[in-house]
Amino acid sequence: MSQSLDRALTMLAGLSEGPKTLDQLAGTVDVHKSTALRLLRTLESHRFVQRDGVRYYRLGTALFDLANRALEDRDVRRSAEAALRDLNGRTGYTVHLASYEGGEVIYIDKYDSTHPMRMYSRIGRRAPLHCTAVAKVLLSAMPAAACRQIVESMEYPRLTANTITNPTDYLAELDRVRARGFAMDNAEHEDFIHCIAAPIRGARGETLAAVSLSVPKVLLDFDGLMALVPDLQRTAAAASVECGWSPPTERP
Repeated sequence: MSQSLDRALTMLAGLSEGPKTLDQLAGTVDVHKSTALRLLRTLESHRFVQRDGVRYYRLGTALFDLANRALEDRDVRRSAEAALRDLNGRTGYTVHLASYEGGEVIYIDKYDSTHPMRMYSRIGRRAPLHCTAVAKVLLSAMPAAACRQIVESMEYPRLTANTITNPTDYLAELDRVRARGFAMDNAEHEDFIHCIAAPIRGARGETLAAVSLSVPKVLLDFDGLMALVPDLQRTAAAASVECGWSPPTERP
């Protein structure tokens, strides 16, 4: 990657955290202000960056346009929309759609809760691999060797008292996910939220994405969350059919 391109992309990543001054952006890429200004002017001319008042720069409209186009190109997102929106409408709880890309689990769609308590998650945000239900679904669907390699190379920071903190326990958890067909985050990521997730499959039966239902514990206890598993699985199956999956036929 060219040095100028690397610096420009680093600047954009910095601006994703909020508006910044020329001095701050120059410091981010460790260059003189004149060099940073040249990069910013180029980005500004293509609408990747725009001025925010006199001193600040922020992300430009071209980035949002590109992001929307990229999301629209995801067949699973479009195909699953009706089923996920219906689940959100029936339960009133937060519904996420996530996929595995380049070593990361990314939220690619979200339907906000209708309850006053909202989750800070957003489309494009990474989901921690070791403590979220969507990540467990996606990793458990991988070939065994690839899954083990990822699990053994992951970091396991303890985020709550329930967080899994080592590869051995995590591999055992993934075995349980495969066996029961869904995953749980029992307050492992955040101690006040729990979550269930299920796979969305494609025409060959492959797991394309994971759909999850996330609920603050003050609104629904763990038994209440588990009672929603059949509804979540029906939603995942309906979304899978729209993605080309054919459910197995039952023998008479």
